[in-house]
Amino acid sequence: MKNMELPFIREMFESIAPRYDLLNRLLSLSQDVYWRKTMVSAIEVPDNGVLLDAACGTGDVAIEILRQKGTDVSIFGVDFSVNMLMSAKNKIKSISDSHNIYFLAGNAFNLPFREETFDAITIAFGIRNICDKSSILKVFYDSLKSGGMLLVLELSTPGKGILLSLYLFYFKIILPFIGWLLSKNLKAYRYLPSSVATFPDPKSFAAIIRSAGFINVRWKSLTMGIVNLHVGCKKRSR
Repeated sequence: MKNMELPFIREMFESIAPRYDLLNRLLSLSQDVYWRKTMVSAIEVPDNGVLLDAACGTGDVAIEILRQKGTDVSIFGVDFSVNMLMSAKNKIKSISDSHNIYFLAGNAFNLPFREETFDAITIAFGIRNICDKSSILKVFYDSLKSGGMLLVLELSTPGKGILLSLYLFYFKIILPFIGWLLSKNLKAYRYLPSSVATFPDPKSFAAIIRSAGFINVRWKSLTMGIVNLHVGCKKRSR
């Protein structure tokens, strides 16, 4: 498995964790809240479903699942950054009825769960940081129950024209400067544009998801193509 970037990625997120939420809201103009809500609204799980949020960061997706799906579901968040998980755990302390959210330190390639555990798996803005996307998608597939859902939210580069020009100027010039100003980690916010630029286009990524075994694979573009929501399902057993 190609985990060559793992030490750098972990160090980067450990460093920016204290300002991560602030920067997300500021740099996306709070669109990140809308993107997560849209992803969670697309999840179809039973009332007592079990969900995994991989690369859970500071817990925003897990908290949104709790808000939309209620307290009968169980939500597990896994991340390799201890500082991000500390922020997530501190965040849920102020939320009543958060007893069904569990945050765990771990690597998505080595999930501490049995196969066919989850009714749905989400990963928001994390899969582009994983080199071997095919292998991690197969891990997710094996971790899902029969008929389970995978939902991937990821940044993208919009199409041609003036929107692309404005996007690239913001993403390559403005965003790294603001990121450095608030987090003092210029490397992290220079890495972000490069990681998005090298991420597969929606059609190509959908093909990768299918190659991992998923069916009913589809995607939806959000905010003029800045973000894509990919959805796939595990085939139901007979």
